Amino acid sequence: MKLSLMVTCLGDVLRPDAAKATVRLLRRLGHEIDFPESQTCCGQPFYNSGFADLAREQAKHTIDVFSGDRTVVTPSGSCAAMIKVEYPHLFEQDPVWHARALELAGRTFELGELLVKQLGVLDVGARFDGKLTYHFACHLRGIGMAGYVEQLLNHVAGATIVPLHHEDQCCGFGGSFSVRYPHISTAMVDDKVKCIVETEADAVISTDAGCLMNIGGRLRRQGKPVRTMHLAELLECR
Repeated sequence: MKLSLMVTCLGDVLRPDAAKATVRLLRRLGHEIDFPESQTCCGQPFYNSGFADLAREQAKHTIDVFSGDRTVVTPSGSCAAMIKVEYPHLFEQDPVWHARALELAGRTFELGELLVKQLGVLDVGARFDGKLTYHFACHLRGIGMAGYVEQLLNHVAGATIVPLHHEDQCCGFGGSFSVRYPHISTAMVDDKVKCIVETEADAVISTDAGCLMNIGGRLRRQGKPVRTMHLAELLECR
């Protein structure tokens, strides 16, 4: 399959290893993947902050950059949800751009969704000797991702999967939410970290760089030796 990588802002700046792991994994599985260099932010920060006109400009740029017929893969449930769910909403009053938004939405997939739903792949030959727990990132709900990542985790050789209490509870990041409401955000991530530590896992897995940044930062501040790993990074462990 011919694929294009949407790296995402946080993936580019804060979690490049997840993006690199995504590329290595998909190439190892026999797929061709390119990287449109003119890609920028998908517009989600503007959209979530109420700047719909600015979000539309970012969305138009993204739609142009990823025009064509390649399937688009992104190691981020939040950016996938922005394109698949919110782009069509942004252009409801513009028939031309609405059609283009729907077309891109139809061929854009979060990594786990691409592997399980589109490619039918569960076992990628990954190995991790230790205990894993899983944080279900909020935006995965919006794109119907329940169960996909767990199927991939269950096929990681050597790993013991430990259930996480309140696994689908928000970690408190939420992009600008953590900046606007820091006390609420901190209370939420403290609760998430408490649940993670209780599992005695060696690593916590998630699909979004924002969640991993927020959870990882709090784990470090509390001196907890739990590793944070993006799903792509885990699936590249051999």
